[in-house]
Parts: sequence; C-alpha cells; structure tokens
Amino acid sequence: MRVLGIDPGLTRCGVGVVEGSIGKPLSLVDVGLVRTSADMPIEQRLCLIESGLEEWLDATQPDAVAVERVFSQHNVKTVMGTAQASGVALLVAARRGLPVALHTPSEVKASVTGSGRADKTQVGAMVARLLQLTEVPRPADAADSLALAICHIWRGGASNRLDAAVAAHATGRGVAR
Repeated sequence: MRVLGIDPGLTRCGVGVVEGSIGKPLSLVDVGLVRTSADMPIEQRLCLIESGLEEWLDATQPDAVAVERVFSQHNVKTVMGTAQASGVALLVAARRGLPVALHTPSEVKASVTGSGRADKTQVGAMVARLLQLTEVPRPADAADSLALAICHIWRGGASNRLDAAVAAHATGRGVAR
C-alpha cells in the first residue's frame, strides 16, 4: 500500500509518501513541503496548496491519503488555517476517489513511537529508524507527514481487515457452523 501523509498547514504543509504493509519493511517514496507565503491572501494560499497537493498526487500515485485531524488549539488563528489546509487536502483526495483517513496527533505518535505523548524529536527519530533513513527529515512538518503515512499503513490495514471480518460475519460467511 502506498500512502500520502499530509500534515496540514498554511505556511508549511508537510507531505510524505510511504509504501509498505503490516509486518513488512516500510520504504520512503518521497517527502517534502508545499509552502505558501504568509503575505499572500488566504484564498491564493489555499489555491497554491491545492495545486501543490495535486502535483504530489500525480507524481506519487498513492492508494490512500492520511491527513492529521485538526484538534483544538489555544490559538484560534492557527487552528483555522490548519483546518482550511486540511479541507483542501480532503477535497483533492476525494476528487480523485482516494480513500481518506484522519488520524489524531496522539494516534500517530502512539503508532510510531508507542507513546501518544511523544515529542517531535522522538517522532522524527522513529520515522528515520522505521524508514532506514540516515537522518531525520526536516522540518518537523515533513517528518510528521511520514509518521501519518506510517500510522495509516499500520492502523488502516488493521481497520480494513476488521471491517471485512465484521461484514463477513454479518452475512454469515466466515462463521464456523
């Protein structure tokens, strides 16, 4: 499975693509940022994020997209910008018919490090280790996007199998009689 992880932000939107499956080694496909200038009007910034994400989708052809779920912050201006960038990410994936998952920061941290309270340094170090990189991707938005993709590969695959098992049980298939 190839997953595009998106750490939404107006100035720096982290994007990272990871390929792999549960129980098999993960591999880095690509990682980077979609940047916009804080001096630009919001609508132009959102258009740049859209076109940047479209380019990433064209170049990497992911099977799914994982986006960080926006959570409440004390700074309303920051959370609004993050939510707007997140909406653009959801839109571009939906337009292509790609499955999209939202993962909370603590879910991602727990998946990658084993602790939902891990700091950015720990997350970056584990991303580098899991992907066998010689250094931690910088800035943190880039490493976070890879952590999102890893989380989705590990959690999304398990969720898909659980959903299939529940569906099979509900239809009477797969039930020992």
